[in-house]
Amino acid sequence: MRMRSKPWAKEELNESKIYIQNPEKYKGKWRENFIKDNNPIHLELGCGKGYFVKTAALENSDINYIAVVDVILGVANRKILEEFDGKEINNIILVRYDVEEIDKIFDKSDRIERIYINFCNPWPKPRHKKRRLTHTKQLEKYKKFLKENGEIYFKTDDDELFKESLKYFKEAGFETIKTTMDLESEPEFWNNIETEHEIKFKSQGIKIKAGIFASIN
Repeated sequence: MRMRSKPWAKEELNESKIYIQNPEKYKGKWRENFIKDNNPIHLELGCGKGYFVKTAALENSDINYIAVVDVILGVANRKILEEFDGKEINNIILVRYDVEEIDKIFDKSDRIERIYINFCNPWPKPRHKKRRLTHTKQLEKYKKFLKENGEIYFKTDDDELFKESLKYFKEAGFETIKTTMDLESEPEFWNNIETEHEIKFKSQGIKIKAGIFASIN
């Protein structure tokens, strides 16, 4: 179900120090304008309420995170500010933009090292599958700005989406580093940060599928 924007969100976002408007103006210039160090940039596509990105940023102060989503950014902004509780936030940027057109706001000069895709819409109907964030046409857009050997970390509860995404990554020229059909059973798979969706799915006995894929050309 698509969540509606909150009536208070616009004003709070306009006042937020971590929210960036008109991101297309900064294509190729994110480091020049907002990121004042040479630390890696990781990108989360579809940050939801911000649970993942705020946890990742707190655990990894030496990594810059840009979270992109097209709705409910007001909730994410509020949750992140609450979590940091008045502390300066210098490694999170929130952006509202259509992920399907993400190559309009980043390029190789931005040196994005990693993309996180967590529990994206599976779009199960055949006529909608091209809207998947892991579809071949989308992966080819990510390659336009990912660094050489840049990685995509992907998690989903949906079996069909995961299996078909494996084909998409291959078609788009990504190397499969490793995959699992049951992330919980492999605690060493990666340093996992659970999302709110993930906690809910696990409580229902649904296995989480995950993979790491590298851009090699």
